[in-house]
Amino acid sequence: MKNRARTTAEPHRVAVLVRDGVMPMELGLVHQLFRNACTSDGAPLYEVTTCACAPGEVRTDADFPIVVGHGPEALASADTVVIPATHALDATEIDGTLPQPLADALARIRPGTRIASICTGAFVLAAAGLLDGRRATTHWKSAADFRRLFPTVRLEPDVLYTDEGDVLTSAGEAAGIDLCLHMIRSDHGAAIANEVARSVVVPPHREGGQAQFIRTPVPEPESSSTACARTWALKNLHRQLSLRDLAGQESMSTRTFTRRFRDEVGISPGQWLIQQRVERARQLLEDTDLPVDRVAEEAGFGNTVSLRQHLQTALGVTPTAYRSTFRGTS
Repeated sequence: MKNRARTTAEPHRVAVLVRDGVMPMELGLVHQLFRNACTSDGAPLYEVTTCACAPGEVRTDADFPIVVGHGPEALASADTVVIPATHALDATEIDGTLPQPLADALARIRPGTRIASICTGAFVLAAAGLLDGRRATTHWKSAADFRRLFPTVRLEPDVLYTDEGDVLTSAGEAAGIDLCLHMIRSDHGAAIANEVARSVVVPPHREGGQAQFIRTPVPEPESSSTACARTWALKNLHRQLSLRDLAGQESMSTRTFTRRFRDEVGISPGQWLIQQRVERARQLLEDTDLPVDRVAEEAGFGNTVSLRQHLQTALGVTPTAYRSTFRGTS
């Protein structure tokens, strides 16, 4: 896991490249989330700039335009470039090619810059050849067109977001929030990402592999959700929790509980538990001086070997490396 954090005196530069038909919510969420990421003494960790292929008025998909003061030159100094979707179809969405002004703008991006897309912004990354042979996602409604235009991309149409290191993609607008929080978490750790999520009143962490679109049937009057079991589990992560334990909290059979859990959360109870344990371990590594073996116990992994394996799988680092990266960065 590469720590992309810059010093507090030099915030990480984020450039948002907008096109005609941009959705104001997607543009706004990038600004809102990154600009809310601050150190403990209030210093901003990111500087966000909106740019276009040419400065001036840019149409949105609403009944008002936006005025963009920066042209493509802003991309040349960016550490991260974010490309939102547009509802104004152009050659990128129709035949998979880049209009020349857009191609010229992307050519200004420095090698090694992190590039992310929201929703159908993934079409731009694919047309630029940045996703060839890589995992990617986009809005589920556009998945068939994307697969037809870009057969060399490993499309995963059911996930919230993908992270291929220097190139990231997300599904619809809400998944863009998850992706931005994921980037903040990767740069500065769980504590700062959770504080940003709290400031805008959104869930602090949804794994990228979670389903982006869950069809949940209207529950029957006598049915209950699995929310109480999830709340109970979060208070008891240090224990060895079984599926029977969780189902018992809702007085359900394990089969019924598993089905309803997946309907509501989008993943299995076991997958969800691992996600929560990893998140708990991250918080303990960042916020406490507990030895790694105690962190493993408190997070419910039982031993250091199990913690190391799960953290390596989820984040690509060891517990010690994670702590050394994020302790004291805020």
